Amino acid sequence: MEKNTLINLVIVICVVILAVIILLNSGKAPETTEEIAKCIGENSILYVQLGCSHCRDQEDMFGEFKDKLTIIDCFYERDKCADIEATPSWKIKGELYEGVQSIENLKELTGC
Repeated sequence: MEKNTLINLVIVICVVILAVIILLNSGKAPETTEEIAKCIGENSILYVQLGCSHCRDQEDMFGEFKDKLTIIDCFYERDKCADIEATPSWKIKGELYEGVQSIENLKELTGC
């Protein structure tokens, strides 16, 4: 085998291994527990919008427990989103927080 062919083969193998690792990590577990998700959901409102990739990222942090959140989709419920300028947004204790929030920050803001 020529040296260049061997180098190309090693590069292809490395790319395949990297792609497999990325694909396996894309279905990661939720970043929180059911209890924390329930507490955050009871003490906040998450405003999202159909087609918003950052909204999906925020919801994905809760994995299978996202159904514990209080979520309003501003695409379908515009009347409930009059003061919402960007999604995702969280309303916690009367304050509005725009953008994706970490679970740790949400725990602190909600007191969970």
